[in-house]
Amino acid sequence: MMWSRPFINDVLLVLALTSLLSPRLSAQPVSSDKSAPAARYEYRRNHDPNGTGIFYLGREIAQVMGHQGAGWLERPEREEEEQPAKLLAALDIKPGMVVADIGAGSGYYSARIAPLVGDKGQVLAVDIQPEMLALIRQKAKKLGLPQIKPILGETDDPKLPENSVDLILMVDVYHEFRQPYEMTEKMIRALKPGGRLVFVEFRLEDPKVPIKLVHKMSERQILKEMDEFPQLHHKKTDSRLPWQHIVIFEKSAGKQVPKQ
Repeated sequence: MMWSRPFINDVLLVLALTSLLSPRLSAQPVSSDKSAPAARYEYRRNHDPNGTGIFYLGREIAQVMGHQGAGWLERPEREEEEQPAKLLAALDIKPGMVVADIGAGSGYYSARIAPLVGDKGQVLAVDIQPEMLALIRQKAKKLGLPQIKPILGETDDPKLPENSVDLILMVDVYHEFRQPYEMTEKMIRALKPGGRLVFVEFRLEDPKVPIKLVHKMSERQILKEMDEFPQLHHKKTDSRLPWQHIVIFEKSAGKQVPKQ
């Protein structure tokens, strides 16, 4: 049976409209990790305007703050709003330690950590934006902090040597990781046995914290996402900061076997 070209065009139009309206397209797998389950990440059309539309374990991944926002990181009000001295006290950093500042931005915390690790220690300042690393180099030179080593990371890899780091710090950055599972895998590999992985995130549980919704995380969500990694042990959650959680995990000895 021969179909006319107008009929075929009408059928193609209906099929195209059906695919656009199909609810299946509201949650499309977007993982670039071929070894990961296809459903690890999904895309939803309806999402927060400040988010990427990519969801991981029910949480929308936030948009990355560009290097143009470096001035906000260095704002004078940050001392009162976030009280960084209290965070540094909670981290219990010792001389000679190797500390990785992931998503280091302008080097706000890298510069504060460097004197604590001393001449024999090192601060690995990781960021995916070369412009941020340039700011860190300028700051390290100006303040005379040779302990700071800028590292250009990738969205799925912080580029840290295996079993080399005592403490990995992420201040208001994990929620922006485009591939949080892959990043966490590699951060765990970089930690020494007994090393700590520290999340500092604005509390989603507190509506009074004046931060955009997708740039907050609940303690429960952090624990849920780290439950994917059996080599991590939740050591404690410290609540001494006015706006943020300090959620601390420790790497156990032994081979990592990620959950599937």
